[in-house]
Amino acid sequence: MLGTPIAMDDRPRKLFDTKSLVTLSGQVSETAEAIRGLRTHIMARHVREGHRALAVCAASEGVGCSFVAANLAVSLSQIGVNTILIDGNMRSPSIAAIFGHKGQGADIRAALGSDLDFDACIEADVLPSLSVLFATGRAANAQELLASNRFEALMHFCLREYDATIIDTPPANTCSDARRVSTVVGYSLIVTRRNKSLVNDVKILTEQLRGDHAEVIGSVLNEA
Repeated sequence: MLGTPIAMDDRPRKLFDTKSLVTLSGQVSETAEAIRGLRTHIMARHVREGHRALAVCAASEGVGCSFVAANLAVSLSQIGVNTILIDGNMRSPSIAAIFGHKGQGADIRAALGSDLDFDACIEADVLPSLSVLFATGRAANAQELLASNRFEALMHFCLREYDATIIDTPPANTCSDARRVSTVVGYSLIVTRRNKSLVNDVKILTEQLRGDHAEVIGSVLNEA
């Protein structure tokens, strides 16, 4: 049932980057608690209202977009929400490194650029209630892949099969991928960082997303 807590997995996690995955570190920290607070907000104001897909966006690089996306997905899975995390940053993917994925097998490029079943490209049970669609390398045709009908079909598949879909995206000042993803899923969360993000850049991104008919559900100030 959606939101039912589950027992923590006892499988070895030595390959996971627990410095990045603060929700898995086993230590109480302000950052992990902040992620859990974000989870509470997402559950109350987003998932339970039926809005089950969310693009995690940033106006510029280096603000921790992948960090927030990965930890939010893990945090949701820890309370029994059947979650999929998608690395939509095919320009400079990092989700695989965070989870210690070796880059073998089909990934998002195969999911969008071939007729493979989506199930064959998704790694299930990375953690209990958490599946991941990795990006195992850069894609020169990332924009074309995201603009394809296959991407829309992938989102429909995820909405059918999972309670929550979290999508990491590349910085908006480098390409329009984040805007495309947000347009398809309809909802965005903007990540900012103290002394890194410029207020005007964030304002412009917010206006662009809203102009693309994506609802910005909030912003996160990342200090990790």
